[in-house]
Amino acid sequence: MDHRSFWLITGDGLRLHARDYAADEAADGGVAVLCLHGLTRNAADFDDLAARLSPRYRVVVMEQRGRGDSDYDRDPANYQVGTYVQDAMALLDAMELDRPVLIGTSMGGLMSMVMGSTAPQRFRGIVLNDIGPVVEPAGVERIRGYVGRGGPIADWDDAVRATRANNETAFPGLGDAEWLAFAKRLFREEPDGGLRAAYDPAIAEPMNADSTSAVPADLWTVFEALSDLPMLLIRGALSDILSARTTEEMARRHPHLEYVEVADRGHAPLLDEPEAVAAIEGFLARL
Repeated sequence: MDHRSFWLITGDGLRLHARDYAADEAADGGVAVLCLHGLTRNAADFDDLAARLSPRYRVVVMEQRGRGDSDYDRDPANYQVGTYVQDAMALLDAMELDRPVLIGTSMGGLMSMVMGSTAPQRFRGIVLNDIGPVVEPAGVERIRGYVGRGGPIADWDDAVRATRANNETAFPGLGDAEWLAFAKRLFREEPDGGLRAAYDPAIAEPMNADSTSAVPADLWTVFEALSDLPMLLIRGALSDILSARTTEEMARRHPHLEYVEVADRGHAPLLDEPEAVAAIEGFLARL
């Protein structure tokens, strides 16, 4: 899918990468979408969705510091949501994105909630992918068990095995070709022929030092500040991060929340599932 790279220089001197899928200027009134990935992920997570949406919308996919083609941070303490939010808001200014819709997966959804609550006038709406104001401890512990860990990856067969080991319970039924495509989003080839994860292993340090650092405090207050923003919530039916109980409470506190559950998906739906794609397209069309 054709896109151009945009580079943001942060206030502390890092060079961060974003993919810009520019739509026809006349398409859907110039609506823009800003996609924000999860903890260990990168822009490749949104390849399929960007291909689907970009004929009608401008789609920008940001890679947070320490992920993908963005610079690694020498200070691991900066690998936390508050810093990522500052970076994303700086990207909005640099790219002159006018009231984009935020689509945030997991950590990207935490960012979206914080951004929308602090500056609601800057956004048209929010799509949260398998994340809410309560992040289930069991899911956090599962993620802590593999982030920044694991031995060397020799080849793509090895990468597929590692990918399946960390994700198989969340994605039952994926075939071999789908697992290889999944792995190719998570790993990069090294000059010596080996592979490495497409993120800085040091992103785990703040989480391992203090498990509460992975999630901003008092997220219900943050969520309630979003009541005037249109919102779509997507949940994997098998999720160990976003519970059905939290989903019900979110619907109670946000009177206009739209909701779709994706069968046979845990944390987090890939956003290529027909029900997820249809929900996102319908949500954007109504905006």
